Amino acid sequence: MARFFQPKKKTQIETKHQSVTVEKLDNLGSGIAYLNKKPVFIEQALPGEKVVVQLTESKSKFSRAKLIKVLEPSEKRVSAFCQYYQQCGGCNLQHFELDAQRSYKQQSLSQLMSKFAGQDLALSEMISGDDKGYRRRARISLFVDKKSRELQFGFRKKQSKQIVNIDHCGVLEPSLNALLPELKSLLSGFKSPESLGHVELVKADNGIVLVLRHLKSLSEKDHSSLVELANKHQATLYLMPSNDQLDLVTGLKATYQEAGVTLSFMPNHFIQVNQDVNKKMIDQATEWLDISENDRVLDLFCGLGNFSLPIAKKATSVVGIEGVDEMVVQATENAVANKLTNARFYQANLEQELIKEPWAQETFDKVLLDPARAGASGIVDQLSQFGAKSVVYVSCNPATLARDSQSLLEQGYQLKKLSMLDMFPHTSHLESMALFEKQ
Repeated sequence: MARFFQPKKKTQIETKHQSVTVEKLDNLGSGIAYLNKKPVFIEQALPGEKVVVQLTESKSKFSRAKLIKVLEPSEKRVSAFCQYYQQCGGCNLQHFELDAQRSYKQQSLSQLMSKFAGQDLALSEMISGDDKGYRRRARISLFVDKKSRELQFGFRKKQSKQIVNIDHCGVLEPSLNALLPELKSLLSGFKSPESLGHVELVKADNGIVLVLRHLKSLSEKDHSSLVELANKHQATLYLMPSNDQLDLVTGLKATYQEAGVTLSFMPNHFIQVNQDVNKKMIDQATEWLDISENDRVLDLFCGLGNFSLPIAKKATSVVGIEGVDEMVVQATENAVANKLTNARFYQANLEQELIKEPWAQETFDKVLLDPARAGASGIVDQLSQFGAKSVVYVSCNPATLARDSQSLLEQGYQLKKLSMLDMFPHTSHLESMALFEKQ
């Protein structure tokens, strides 16, 4: 007998308001309550709170809900300092008292690593800095509203492509913040604002960098007014007519200083957005590795040389490996500019077998790696072949750190130190540093 496809009936979500008690937070900062023994994830709800929620998603193993009202608030609940907090997708923990945020992140890191590393380890002192005005980089989205014809200037809304129209940001570096209203007013008056894509702002040590992504050529008047604004603020201006093209219009190449070295960078290069925490992070990594003048150090995912060059001032030699050719070129130029002849940089895909690479034939005393969120699943399995006794792993994703830690433990390393880096206050984003040693 023939069988015909019958679509499954959609499960009806119970949309009436319900009262629940929040028991804990998940690793993204959402509160977790239970309805009929099934976890319900609720953004902006805190442990211990009794809240009214409305279900927005119901799966077989979990549900999500919108916070409607807080009936019994936690003593850790505070008023958000940003007027855009309820709409903006940037921060998600401003309702949570700062020290409590940091404790929650430390506990999350400790619990995850003790589970995967198989040992309870007291965390080393947390690295932190100012919780406001700390971002030295931001991308402002631009979009012309079809009805009002007004230029929307701001950040993406939570889980949306829509834009929150802003004129300031509480976590943005003050000189960048001060530029926002004037920049918004200028771009709103452009001849074809609908052809504008976004603005990238960076606070370098030698001034502000401003990048405008545009889909059509600017009029002569608009081009001149943008140059005038840049010169007024002694800013470096780039135009970006395509995703892979940066045209310098006025100003100097950006630089920043760390641990006695100066690093030049382009606005499309990766740099840590929290400079204060970055400085402390470099100092701690160098201290944990206990760098001496006889050490040969391997820096994986080295970028511009953020760790490599400060380490090269103390070690006998440093080899930096990076996947992006352009960053390798910049790191090499940075080494030359700082007169560091003991630092070499190579391009390599760190997800592949690297035993045949010339630099991979060498041995190293210490290894540092600072991968992206995906972690270091390719190279981490190969670390023991380099002969290093100490490995410092800087992570922006505790889940991939935990996964990669298992490989290091299997290779004979032991987890000796672990600390949380509060690189992004008022968000659930968690950075960390781990030290592994082989006896």
